[in-house]
Amino acid sequence: MTKALVTGLGVASPHGLDPDTMFAALLRGESAVRPVHEGELAKPAAAATVAFDESRWFTKLQLAGVDRVSQLAVAAADMALHDAGGHGGADAERIGVYAGCGMGGAAALEAAYRSNGRVPPLTIPAFMPNAAAGHVAMRQGVKGPVITYSVACASSAVAIAEAAKAVQRGEVDVAIAGGSEALIVPGVVLAWQAMQTLAPFAPGEHAGACRPFATDRGGFVLGEGAAFVVIESAARAAARGARAYAEIAGWGISCDATHLTKPDAAGQARALRQALKQAGLSAADVGYCNAHGTATKIGDVVESEALALAFGDALPQLRVSSTKALHGHLLGAAGALEAVITILALHRRQLPPNAHCREPDPACKLNLVLGAAAEAPQLQAAISSSFAFGGTNAALLFRRT
Repeated sequence: MTKALVTGLGVASPHGLDPDTMFAALLRGESAVRPVHEGELAKPAAAATVAFDESRWFTKLQLAGVDRVSQLAVAAADMALHDAGGHGGADAERIGVYAGCGMGGAAALEAAYRSNGRVPPLTIPAFMPNAAAGHVAMRQGVKGPVITYSVACASSAVAIAEAAKAVQRGEVDVAIAGGSEALIVPGVVLAWQAMQTLAPFAPGEHAGACRPFATDRGGFVLGEGAAFVVIESAARAAARGARAYAEIAGWGISCDATHLTKPDAAGQARALRQALKQAGLSAADVGYCNAHGTATKIGDVVESEALALAFGDALPQLRVSSTKALHGHLLGAAGALEAVITILALHRRQLPPNAHCREPDPACKLNLVLGAAAEAPQLQAAISSSFAFGGTNAALLFRRT
């Protein structure tokens, strides 16, 4: 079987536009969560946003009809390709873009709703969910498959899995895979507040509002950003002398088929087991899990049960952390950003902490990375989980090269 290697990383994250800077901040346990839309919402809200200068990638004229979700995607994909040393002269028809996006151009839609009838004429192409992938393709001259996956919180994890599959099958020589989300607008925040899934916080305590697997957890905080990886075969990477961060060794995708919003441990465990089986690894071979960990009362317990079902007797040796506590929940882009974090954890053998968890919930029987980051000198494989509304579960398993 052809090995699919990750040779480039690019992020536009709440912790910066450089993967190394982002990862260092996560290791230090630094929260990027800040109050948002103060004075516009009846109830206080906090989120993790990206400090982003779009003029680095777009002229003022080019920005017409380009929503922030696409701007972030173009930047992250461009940086991933630069990190990979380019596409190595691949034929444009042999390059693919595989992107995940859950909600599309939220800013464009918000502006249309607030327009008092004077809706911008480019609103539709700005907010359609596949706009981000289209802009990446145009920017990079990609003429192969350009596909968008919209599977709520599993969107970009599914995109990366499909991209790795395409490389393994020889459908493309180079895959640019990841996701983007930019939905920190009042209307979307109000909708999430109505679901009562966002973490409450006292004045001045926004930074620690999200507490995955803690007894006092109360929900997640929203985040925005984009993350992309460059994937190519091991043979092609070796031929051009490319650095490989990790191998995408396995993936699993399943559906709960039980409830649109309530997670199911058996369904999640199926995705985890599929990833292990495809990689040819046992549960004991995997040393770290970047958990979905949304810090909801039900979600964290169900995920803990799913890990117990999939890992069995090897669960006590599996180190676990959810970095959503620090960068927020990027929804459609969550899987891609957390895949990059998992790859860096594996590549560097350093594990980011499960922040803000002062007292772990006894119902979440996991070996959490508590307090500070941890060294993992023997780490050989790591897994990242993304579990979505709609019941779709996705797991990505990475192995050191």
